[in-house]
Amino acid sequence: MTTRPPLSAAEPLPATESTPPDSGLQAGLKNRHLSMIAIGGVIGAGLFVGSGSGIAAAGPGILVSYALVGILVVLVMRMLGEMAAANPTSGSFSAYADRALGRWAGFTIGWLYWFFWVVVLAVEATAGAKILAGWIPAVPQWGWALIVMIVLTVSNLASVASYGEFEFWFAGIKVVAIAAFIVLGGLAIFGLLPGSDHPASGFSNLTAHGGFLPNGPGAILTGVLMVVFSFMGSEIVTLAAGESADPQGAVTKATNSVIWRIAVFYLGSILIVVSLLRWDDPAILKDGSYVAALSSIGIPHAAQIMNAIVLTSVLSCLNSGLYTASRMAFSLGRRSDAPAAFGQTTGRGVPRTAILASVVFGFVAVAFNYLWPDTVFQFLLNSSGAIALFVWLVICFSQLRMRKIIQRESPEKLIVRMWLYPYLTWATIALIVFVLGYMLTDTADGGGRDQVVLSTAVAVAVVAVALVRGRTRDAVTRS
Repeated sequence: MTTRPPLSAAEPLPATESTPPDSGLQAGLKNRHLSMIAIGGVIGAGLFVGSGSGIAAAGPGILVSYALVGILVVLVMRMLGEMAAANPTSGSFSAYADRALGRWAGFTIGWLYWFFWVVVLAVEATAGAKILAGWIPAVPQWGWALIVMIVLTVSNLASVASYGEFEFWFAGIKVVAIAAFIVLGGLAIFGLLPGSDHPASGFSNLTAHGGFLPNGPGAILTGVLMVVFSFMGSEIVTLAAGESADPQGAVTKATNSVIWRIAVFYLGSILIVVSLLRWDDPAILKDGSYVAALSSIGIPHAAQIMNAIVLTSVLSCLNSGLYTASRMAFSLGRRSDAPAAFGQTTGRGVPRTAILASVVFGFVAVAFNYLWPDTVFQFLLNSSGAIALFVWLVICFSQLRMRKIIQRESPEKLIVRMWLYPYLTWATIALIVFVLGYMLTDTADGGGRDQVVLSTAVAVAVVAVALVRGRTRDAVTRS
């Protein structure tokens, strides 16, 4: 393993990792790939399967919950876009934290982010296997999980273009599905959908059954906790941009479009659900919010249609999760914060060792899910539960520092700028800290308190490793 001295504020920004002589990665992603990665990144499976619980908890006020989290994501993405447009890199916010906050920060957030996504691999592989086993029960559920993991591993090992092509079609299906849902639901709301016997209720369901906030204003914060993690993945495009022909253009476009993507796909589709149905309709929890909405307007086989869409979302999340984990591991390897083999690529520019290491941990986590779902796997889930918020917090602090560095060294690279800097950055930090604090009030088993406490414990352990490594490296350098 090689070492390098820590970066100082006076050093120039490191070279972009998309440059083949520097990293070995190749510009294999096309503009259409990045466009769909940017769009699909904000449409997770959690939107389809997790929104019902949020609606049941907050009523129509869940729209405010989604709007608050959406604003938070827009602000974080703006900050990340500012740094990524100035210096696109496969390490993204981990590399920026390395430069802005210190080696310990880049090491810590990089490994935590890797850990988050390899746990997600297990969750999504199991979810996809459950759907496939329901369709073809001759193959056991664990067999489907194995098949899905192997297929996506092979595609990621082939080339970055293979990942991009898979994600292009997966994201495309999600986009078409949500667009069709919004159009059909909108027509039904006003009684304009042919063949539907749904009453033309307009938007009366938003206030007719106990008001817009039937469970009180506090339910909005409860809803925030339920929906915040379904937004994780918006940042993937900043990692993928490093393997495109025009990384700065891709990051700029994705950052500028994140507002309408969240407004349409999240707020638009949830508005349709709570307008078509009473918020306390038992079908929302029993069947899922989107299935219940489709059934209410007379769409035949709504459950199977949604299962197919959810499966597509699951496969998309798996595909992106493996890509994201491997690129973060690759970046850590390039920065000597992981085994050197992680930072090596094949002739096609594929970080094979980083991919295999990530998928092996994913396979182990899948095994834990089947063998010890309520103990070992539950611990993995809880200990990675708050990492999304930790990542966003690190992005905020990194941007505060990186803005000054970029302005001093290469101001022409400030193509994307954070609005009202530094005030909105500090406001975003305050909001994230508030959400973390509010999570501590959720004392349910496996709830917010467990997630924050265990995720913090894991983060402290990784920070300790980083600090010990730093002292050891310094001692070796002095000797």
